[in-house]
Amino acid sequence: MSSTHTSFYQETHTVFGHHDNKFLQWIFSIDHKRIAIMYGIVMFSFFGIAVLIALSMRLELFYPGQQIMGPQTYNEAFTLHGIIMIFIFIVPGIPATLGNFLLPLQIGARDVSFPRLNLLSFWVFVLGIIAVLTSLFWNGNAPDTGWTFYAPYSTKTGSNIVMALTGAYLLGLASILTGINFIATTHRLRAPGMGFFKMPLFVWGLYATSWIQVLATPIVGITLVLVILERVFGVGVFDPTKGGDPVLLENLFWMYSHPAVYLMILPAFGIASEIIPTFCRKPIFGYRAIAISSSMIAFIGYLVWGHHMFTSGESNTVALVFSVLTFLVAVPTSIKFFDWIATMYKASIVFDTPMLWTLGTFITFIIGGMTGLILGAVGVDVYFHDTYFVVAHFHYAILGGVVFLMFAGMHYWFPKVTGKMYNELHGKIAFYIIFVGFNTLWFPMFVAGALGMPRRYFDYLPQFTIYHQIATVGSWIFAFGLIYMFVNLYKGIRKGKPAGPNPWNATTLEWQIPSPPQAENFGTIPYVDFMPYEYIKGEPVHHMDLSVDESKKGAHHE
Repeated sequence: MSSTHTSFYQETHTVFGHHDNKFLQWIFSIDHKRIAIMYGIVMFSFFGIAVLIALSMRLELFYPGQQIMGPQTYNEAFTLHGIIMIFIFIVPGIPATLGNFLLPLQIGARDVSFPRLNLLSFWVFVLGIIAVLTSLFWNGNAPDTGWTFYAPYSTKTGSNIVMALTGAYLLGLASILTGINFIATTHRLRAPGMGFFKMPLFVWGLYATSWIQVLATPIVGITLVLVILERVFGVGVFDPTKGGDPVLLENLFWMYSHPAVYLMILPAFGIASEIIPTFCRKPIFGYRAIAISSSMIAFIGYLVWGHHMFTSGESNTVALVFSVLTFLVAVPTSIKFFDWIATMYKASIVFDTPMLWTLGTFITFIIGGMTGLILGAVGVDVYFHDTYFVVAHFHYAILGGVVFLMFAGMHYWFPKVTGKMYNELHGKIAFYIIFVGFNTLWFPMFVAGALGMPRRYFDYLPQFTIYHQIATVGSWIFAFGLIYMFVNLYKGIRKGKPAGPNPWNATTLEWQIPSPPQAENFGTIPYVDFMPYEYIKGEPVHHMDLSVDESKKGAHHE
């Protein structure tokens, strides 16, 4: 392939045609790859802010009593931390960044179906962030309800809930637009010959996630609007003093928010399904089972919201039904893990950084998943409800599952996005630091929760001091590891060695074009009459040149 090709960093299409101004070329670009990078810059900037807020909360909790902030500020801090992490970073994270960049590349398309809608969704996302930020400084206190906005507190508190709700609504709208685009792209723009069961498994994860975005997100959107109407016009939907029902908000909120857990994890599982065959140099075991299990998880995820409300007055029969359905989710999830382990069996595994992140995620997510089953049992959940045990479970499942696999994907596709390699040794060191910090930070919370430490509390009894102090030390190690990792990636962008088109010897289509890709991805759209992960004796079966370089046009299979 040509090493002098014109990459998408040098050439782009904008919604208003061509601009000479480089800045306008970025903010009006309709190239899915540039939009993905803009999403990434915004999201990781806010991820850094949310981490700083969390570190300040842990400092406050180092000793019992007030240290560096009062109770009202503490409430505002954990609300802002939750809103940023959930609505700005984790829910849209993988689809908007890696998904936007890779979906067209992996299915052999030149862009998404609706490039202008893709740009619009990004700017709606930015508008939502501006509304959330406005809620911090506009006419009173910052929001202090927690990211769940439970009534009746959210309908009565004097803080800026309306602006925060408006921001969350806009962020959800951006998510729906992205979901619609991805569904249309997957159906309409797959390369000739690529049936659904020849798609890469990351695409399957994005596809299942998109349906959740489109079908479930409107529920929370309506809920947020109802809370705004409650506060502005006093309509009495959730406020019991006006005839409303606060438990109705919980039902509506979790009808979206539990499927949203799978909205986060399914594309992350897709990343694991890409990395494991590449670093095992083997076809993935149980391709169809993994693909179908993604759809099963997406479907069952709609049926389990009631397990969040075992203590909210559900009848025993309803609680039992939701408990059984919660256990049912473990079946398709276990299928994935079984197939990944079967793929690794007797493989010559290459333990490069993306694979280390994937294996590390297995440990943390399994702990998060197994403790989720504990919380799915009605009697046990009544005891653990609203304790630090739930906090630990949530972070093991979401941070140790979704975000760790996002980091795995960042390292895996870093050469494709930048055209450079990061330092492999420093990448591994960063992983080990973060892994140790993560477990030091959150594992003590399982113990504290089991002993009765309630969550969301500004202060605590002296017997919980040791658990908070260990967790705080873990937070410093974790934060240092994050800094180490991002510095290594930044140095890779600045001074990394050229990566070449396929540094991992991977098999899917994005590795058959130059790194970084050109503006319209493919010069020649391939005919895909093969499975996405075909290896023989550790070598990819298919080698193609799909560059736009005129002298290189014309695909061939070897």
